[in-house]
Amino acid sequence: MSSSEERCRDVRHVAIIMDGNGRWAQQRNRPRAFGHNKGVDAVREAVRAAGNLGIKYLTLFGFSTENWRRPSDEVDALFELMKRFVDADLEKLHKEGVNIRIAGRREGLSGDLLAIIDRAEAQTAGNDKCFLTIAFNYGGRDEIVRAARRLARDVKSGAIDPDAVDENAFAAYLDTAGMPDPDLLIRTSGEHRTSNFLIWQAAYAELVFLDVLWPDFSAEHFKAALDEYASRERRFGGVNAA
Repeated sequence: MSSSEERCRDVRHVAIIMDGNGRWAQQRNRPRAFGHNKGVDAVREAVRAAGNLGIKYLTLFGFSTENWRRPSDEVDALFELMKRFVDADLEKLHKEGVNIRIAGRREGLSGDLLAIIDRAEAQTAGNDKCFLTIAFNYGGRDEIVRAARRLARDVKSGAIDPDAVDENAFAAYLDTAGMPDPDLLIRTSGEHRTSNFLIWQAAYAELVFLDVLWPDFSAEHFKAALDEYASRERRFGGVNAA
């Protein structure tokens, strides 16, 4: 086995910014919601590919706290797609041993969507073959603020000593508590920014930007990103031995 193949096997957590649904639809003279609908198929493809490639943790950026600025009909369509995806795929994912977690702010979500989220998380809580996290109504800065607020309350109540607060203690208050940090962060659509996604967790992730629009994302693109990851040298701020 080559060193690059070994490095690919060491990847535990891949995070993906699923970008390009709107542009994909516009290229076909269709409404943006059509692109989001097609993007759900790419989500299924990514989940399958992660399992086949041995990726234990997969985190997908579905809806950001900034996406509320989009037209209301597009926001409504994104919410409806979230409900339909979980409803349609929950039983299959559960049978395949997938543990589902929704990261992000729960305030502002409709009661029926919250019920679906609670059901998905409760039903799959005991699964450990693969961990699928969907960041929905999520922003990295917002996550850190919410975590700091919860930590401050515990410090004030005496539940935790201020001197015991370190990076590990703080990470336990994040939406991703208990998960390894992402090794690789992929963004589709050709944009070269992380857009407030996992800004604490991805501090040392390798970043791969793909020109493909999200609805066209395939297992081959996933493998190509892993190959790019394997070609790089991770030093985490240090230097490699000569």
